[in-house]
Amino acid sequence: MRNMPEKYILSIDQGTTGTHVALIDTQLKVRGSAYQEFPQHFPKPGWVEHDLDEIWSSVEVCLARTLKLAGVSGKAITGIGITNQRETTCLWERDTGRPVAPAIVWQDRRTAARCAQLKAQGNQEEVRKRTGLVIDPYFSATKLNWLLDHPTSNRRRAVGGELCFGTIDTWLIYKLSGHALHLTDVSNASRTLLMDLKSLSWDDALLKLFKVPRTVLPEIRASAEIYGHTLGVRALPDGIPIASAIGDQQAALFGQACFSTGDAKCTYGTGAFLLMNTGPQPMPSTAGLLSTVAWKLEGHTTYALEGSTFIAGAAVQWLRDGLHLIDKASDIEKLALQAPETGEVVFVPALSGLGAPHWRPEARGLLAGFDRSTTLAHIARAVLEGVAFQIYDLVQAMQIDARTAITSLKVDGGAAANNILMQFQADLLNATVVRPENLQTTGLGAAFLAGLATEVWRSPDEIRKVWKVDQKFRPRLTAAARKKHLVKWNGAVSRA
Repeated sequence: MRNMPEKYILSIDQGTTGTHVALIDTQLKVRGSAYQEFPQHFPKPGWVEHDLDEIWSSVEVCLARTLKLAGVSGKAITGIGITNQRETTCLWERDTGRPVAPAIVWQDRRTAARCAQLKAQGNQEEVRKRTGLVIDPYFSATKLNWLLDHPTSNRRRAVGGELCFGTIDTWLIYKLSGHALHLTDVSNASRTLLMDLKSLSWDDALLKLFKVPRTVLPEIRASAEIYGHTLGVRALPDGIPIASAIGDQQAALFGQACFSTGDAKCTYGTGAFLLMNTGPQPMPSTAGLLSTVAWKLEGHTTYALEGSTFIAGAAVQWLRDGLHLIDKASDIEKLALQAPETGEVVFVPALSGLGAPHWRPEARGLLAGFDRSTTLAHIARAVLEGVAFQIYDLVQAMQIDARTAITSLKVDGGAAANNILMQFQADLLNATVVRPENLQTTGLGAAFLAGLATEVWRSPDEIRKVWKVDQKFRPRLTAAARKKHLVKWNGAVSRA
């Protein structure tokens, strides 16, 4: 009997600061991978932009490098899975694919005044009821409205069907398919403020409120199905199934095998994102969190509670690129080890405002409590602890909404490799922090979904069997010490 040919899934993880592509086999072994950063553009205070052509170039570069490193022909790829930075808002010409403006990144705050106006007009509760979200410049709707009015000719062209709106998944599927497909999945659509959370369709009342023409919107599809096939991509042969799309945080939830109600994970990327699987029904939040679609698979929709902080790994990048205190991001752990504790030093990472559960876009970063004995090591440790404090606030809110304690939290993302941060997180939460072998769980989640769509795996249970733990961090802090830390943190947040 002949050996069956090996099956490979190609995952594209298009993140805020770079693109990661990996070729994964059925046992989750990474046969080849590549990463490419791309420029961040900050044209004005509070504005954050990406060049869509630079993003696509990074994808093509990573595709070519990955296949070369793996020594695998593109023809051996069973399917492609896509995961992406979510609320980032793109607008391009339907026929040519030419972007008509830079993409407005999820961190961008230029529409804060418009959001405040909409809330002052009494729209907040109705929007939350329909979408599970809050009115905030974080989400896509006000960003898209801004793009349609700058210049105003964009609105006329959008109404006429000449322009396409999409989040990054939509842009990549459009490019991979040779401009044939204009679609998104439910998880990304649920982050726009334009989709009804229960019907999973674009909502006319929301389109009217945010002044968005239906003609510019992509089709909403499931998170795992064969949408179409590759065409005209330089690094790939034509005809490879494009088989999944999912927002990065939902992808991480899936990649962490959080398939059961109550399972929770936190991803420490540019920002930090806590998600809990809440099962087949959306769970309204009363504690400042979001209710969102986790994924839609084989006709069944799974929902999640989410809390997000805008700055996590980005705080370490700020130390590296803004203050030049470290040469590379990984240096922060070595520096922080030189200070066993922070003393009175505390850092609030509100460099782009405060996200859930505070929702204070006007907040600004705060570094306080230092004196002449303070060293760079104290600051480095305080930055790491500031990230963990934010997650503590999210967990407290999530436990209120879910009416259950989180005693175990799965973690992933680049900053999850930092042992100081993970141990302090376990100490603050008084819970076990579980780190998997593969920290790139966003890309892994996209690969899992593409594998299910192409029958590489038959069910999530098969995936659960191949998921592996690297390390568990158990709490060591006393209740009194924990309380002292939290008093210091809460005082700093009130001043940020």
